[in-house]
Amino acid sequence: MRYGFVLDQRKCIGCHACTVACKSENEVPLGSFRTWVKYVEKGTFPNTRRHFAVLRCNHCDDAPCIEICPTRALFKRADGIVDFASERCIGCKSCMQACPYDAIYIDPNTHTAAKCHYCAHRVEVGLEPACVVVCPVQAIIPGDLDDPDSAIAQLVSRETVRVRRPEQGTKPKVFYVGADEVTLTPGAVKQPSTYMWAEVGPHDADLEPKGAPAHMDMALNIGPLAPAMTVYDVAHPKPWDWLIGAYLCTKAIAAGALIVAALALALGMGGGPASALLNVVAPGLGLAFIAITGALLIGDLKRPERFWRVLFTPNWTSWLVWGSYIIVVFTIVGLMWLVGGLIGSQIPPLLFVLGALLGAATAGYSAFLFGQAEGRDFWQSPLLLWQLLAHAVVGGAAALLVGATIMGIAELPTFNQARQALVWTLVGGLAVAFFFLLSELYTLHANDHVAAAADILKKGPLALRFWVLVVGLGTVVPLVLLAFTSNVAVVVALASVLALVGIWVYEDLWVRAGQSVPIS
Repeated sequence: MRYGFVLDQRKCIGCHACTVACKSENEVPLGSFRTWVKYVEKGTFPNTRRHFAVLRCNHCDDAPCIEICPTRALFKRADGIVDFASERCIGCKSCMQACPYDAIYIDPNTHTAAKCHYCAHRVEVGLEPACVVVCPVQAIIPGDLDDPDSAIAQLVSRETVRVRRPEQGTKPKVFYVGADEVTLTPGAVKQPSTYMWAEVGPHDADLEPKGAPAHMDMALNIGPLAPAMTVYDVAHPKPWDWLIGAYLCTKAIAAGALIVAALALALGMGGGPASALLNVVAPGLGLAFIAITGALLIGDLKRPERFWRVLFTPNWTSWLVWGSYIIVVFTIVGLMWLVGGLIGSQIPPLLFVLGALLGAATAGYSAFLFGQAEGRDFWQSPLLLWQLLAHAVVGGAAALLVGATIMGIAELPTFNQARQALVWTLVGGLAVAFFFLLSELYTLHANDHVAAAADILKKGPLALRFWVLVVGLGTVVPLVLLAFTSNVAVVVALASVLALVGIWVYEDLWVRAGQSVPIS
């Protein structure tokens, strides 16, 4: 049994009865939607036509929201309905990023995720979903796709049907008959800053630099679909904000401190004044910044009091779960390292190896987590893992150089070899990170969505911050300072701070750019 929908857009009149019935039946709060109707006008005056599209959860056979959910709050029932257990949800919003159809929202009353659940409570007692009952033109056809005698199965076999974003491979079970491509292809049409009969617009205001127009033209210039414009849609808030960019930065510093210190110790640079830096300051920095990372992660949850569910009721397909356990083990190793350094005992080499490996895992697991966010094509880059590791090297080397300056050992002759090694590590990390950054933005892109997100960084609303703070102050200036004044401790510390600021700003802009292209 596989319940699904056919939406016959040849009949739809855009009356919003399905939206109202859904909100009434499921007590959906004002401003949130489980099903909604989008209006798109196509053509050139006077030869124009308005097209409607009813949008909702697609109850995918291969649902990415289930895979990424860390607490098994999302699950697929035996009848194929993708359902939701609110009591398990921690409000991490990862399911919202995984959904390629923008169908999940955060309920402002329960502070948990929510979506269309096919009115499962009605289906279980033999009733049809509320949206089906109220549709005045019978444009919504529900039923079992595996039953050849059902109306939906016969309709799918008889008519030419389409699904939204088939390239995502999610096997959606919501099929469209007679829908114009402009209504189903995200980003294929222009979006105004607001709509004639709506109080809100489609865009994220914080993407707009001061003095810029009050909207972004997000049409992807696909070609034959234009000219067309969305004239009504519901708001689509961006799930992740500055906390996620900050978490990537603090995690890079924490992981990098142990990675760089372990490499320095392996090369025999732990003697003299470097001993305290590598055996005490490095694990101390790692623990301090991993604690900040944990605080940021928990602070981003809509139900932070439930964070323990990630560890004690885990969904092992979610990289958020794996990342949480990696951070826990990283913290244990960091504590052992710090305690050993404080009491002056001989720290076994195995601990350094574990610290470096766990540091790499801590820095790199986010690449796999963002890879599970299948709704955001910009985040699916094979370069992301290597970029995160490069940022960890930059973060660790920069943090240790600043620490050496604060400790007053940066200019000691006995620290010269260790300082030069840290400086060249920082230079190498910056160069490698910059190489991957340029490769990400200027090599051939996988599709129009990735290209559009890259353009937002290169020449869109985020470009000023990107070129000035990331490329200029965060990369070029530190490289120049380190190349010509590497013997001046204060200048090296300044270059290190600028490099850290560059990582922070880039991670923040990268997260924002990935969410900037419409997916519904």
